[in-house]
Amino acid sequence: MKGLILSKHFIHISDYSKNQLIDILHLAKELKQKFRNREDYTPFKNRSLAMIFAKPSARTRVSFEVGFEWMGGHALFLGPNDIGIGKREAIKDISRLFSRYNDIIMARLFDHKHILELAKYSDIPVINGLTDYNHPCQIMTDIFTIWEHKKKFEELKICYVGDGNNIVHSWLHLASKLSMNFVCICPEGFSPDSKTVQLAKSGGCSEIEISNDAHTSIKNADIVYTDVWASMGQKSEAEEREKVFQQFQVNESLMETAGESALFMHCLPAERGREVTDGVMEADCSIVFDQAENRLHVQNAIMVTLAGSNPLL
Repeated sequence: MKGLILSKHFIHISDYSKNQLIDILHLAKELKQKFRNREDYTPFKNRSLAMIFAKPSARTRVSFEVGFEWMGGHALFLGPNDIGIGKREAIKDISRLFSRYNDIIMARLFDHKHILELAKYSDIPVINGLTDYNHPCQIMTDIFTIWEHKKKFEELKICYVGDGNNIVHSWLHLASKLSMNFVCICPEGFSPDSKTVQLAKSGGCSEIEISNDAHTSIKNADIVYTDVWASMGQKSEAEEREKVFQQFQVNESLMETAGESALFMHCLPAERGREVTDGVMEADCSIVFDQAENRLHVQNAIMVTLAGSNPLL
């Protein structure tokens, strides 16, 4: 199979060079056109994708499953009751076994150490479908969607409003490779991981700002982005977090402050009326469903790219 020889796995965006990331975006553009034209494209004929879900997700499952099967392969879903990552069986044993059964592993997990161990012992490509630390497939999708709408993917002001979570960490990894002004606007005590902030700054190509003032920092934004205030595994904190985050809701007033050219993004699922109003979700500036659709195309590009690093595929 023709492909780009890159890192064996897709765990962190910063594992790749700027040019390699741009190559993935261009490939995603090509594959999106093929998919929409319903072209025959079967690079994964007679191949299998193992999808390990410790955390459930409609978008991740459907986009990977539909994408891999469109490309000729078979996608196998394994939920929390099918495989207890780090509980019923050692991760390194699962990794070695699945390497003999399958051609690619995608895992959506809680503990980031688990995805690292899965990749360490795997003989086949491992894709990080999300961990509590980062979400690289989502942010590659985001920058692809921004490229479609803004006609460029650098020299933009990206303002994230909310918890300094795994979405922010992957944006910071991307900011270490692509030039941008990235602003994380969050309450005190909810800033992103300091080492990851330093990683982004050390890339030397982006301006990084951590702010506690939404209405000041969001001015002249190209992109306004938010996520749920309490992620999966934090729902017991939801009531307390709602009090803390009330001043960080993306509403019509905040979007007006951002400027008329600002676009709104959300990785979904959205809790309308909490982190974002229904009005903003439905506004002309909202590109959340373009963003959600593009998960399929960008993940297809990642899988095809990784196949080029594996001589057995």
